[in-house]
Amino acid sequence: MFHPRARVMLAFALPAIIIGVMSSLVLVFVMMISGALQNLLWGNIPAVLNINTQSASWTLFMLTLTGIGVGAIIKYMPGHAGPDPATESLIGAPVALNALPGLALALMVGLAGGVSLGPEHPITVINIALVAAIGSRLLPAVPTTDWVILAAAGTIGALFGTPVAAALIFSQTLGTNKDVQLWDRLFAPLLAAGAGAITTDQFFQPDFSLSIPSYDAASLMDIFSGSVVVLIAIALGMIAVWLFPHVHRMFNNIQNPILRLGIGGFVLGLLALTGGEITLFKGLDEMKELAHSNALFEMGPLLAITLTKLAALVVAAACGFRGGRIFPAVFVGVSLGLMLHQYAPDVPAAVTVSCAVMGMVLVVTRDGWLSLFMAAAVVPGLKLLPLLCIVMLPAWLMLAGKPLMQVAKQRLNRQVTEED
Repeated sequence: MFHPRARVMLAFALPAIIIGVMSSLVLVFVMMISGALQNLLWGNIPAVLNINTQSASWTLFMLTLTGIGVGAIIKYMPGHAGPDPATESLIGAPVALNALPGLALALMVGLAGGVSLGPEHPITVINIALVAAIGSRLLPAVPTTDWVILAAAGTIGALFGTPVAAALIFSQTLGTNKDVQLWDRLFAPLLAAGAGAITTDQFFQPDFSLSIPSYDAASLMDIFSGSVVVLIAIALGMIAVWLFPHVHRMFNNIQNPILRLGIGGFVLGLLALTGGEITLFKGLDEMKELAHSNALFEMGPLLAITLTKLAALVVAAACGFRGGRIFPAVFVGVSLGLMLHQYAPDVPAAVTVSCAVMGMVLVVTRDGWLSLFMAAAVVPGLKLLPLLCIVMLPAWLMLAGKPLMQVAKQRLNRQVTEED
């Protein structure tokens, strides 16, 4: 009944579904624990002690305490709570299992404490390590790379609530084998991503869309305006990329992670005093709040929010907090797009916001498909897709050959040796 190619795909179907469900459950567990801890730290405890959580002293105290806590986890937990996210891409090789408890704990404390990073990198690292360890034990003939792909696909589907993002990302890496058709290679990852997305939807629905007017009428002038917006976002993002290794080197001259992240948390607290409480945390709920109350913000405050969140992203990732850079990059793009719309109100907010998000995510991830997906997810609308695809081209030309927002691992060899 089935062709041999179909039988090969079917052999991976059940493992892919199980991996997708498991990847989602890990994400849901971490997000629920971190959410409960956030409510405790920023709601219940201050209410009992009659503390104003918007006061400068509480913000500085909480961010500094969060840095000290994460630093202690990195110093004393086995495996130093996983790899330094500043040196890693979103999808990498499996790490040692003994590092996973510390990594999960460091992520939850950081998310709850208000650190400006998202959950995507540590969750992906955790799921890849778990799936690779279990898979290699149960089915040792399957290459580790296949387990890595399935775990990453399931996690991406769970994070973004749809398998589309995983399909776009892996179409770049899995389409290089000319002997096997692309959709044959994508079959199992899409199953894992779909299972992850559906499982996540049973607990909460990841929704990136903003309450801004939809884009109903395409205009040639909007292509020019969108190109200008995305180039502004790239220019701003590349400043952060240039600063990133310098800030990372400065922080990592402090060998004690408790002191290093304590200082990093204090700096994040100072930045939050400039940009406001809306610049704290991973940025998903905060960008919705920003878009909803956009009329209350003038250009000056929006510029402060944009620069503060971008600086907080650089500091948080550079000093060693465990987290991802995609979620805060999306927030920076939304804030920048809203500010540019106020500067040029004739350009639709849907254009300025989506193009700013695409440019900022492109700088941080250097992944064209993921950047396009995030822009379309934040400002849904089929009429925007042709504009975004065209605007992507000059943006990609500008970034060709430019450095990544990532630090070379060689720079950390001496520090890791000394800590061990």
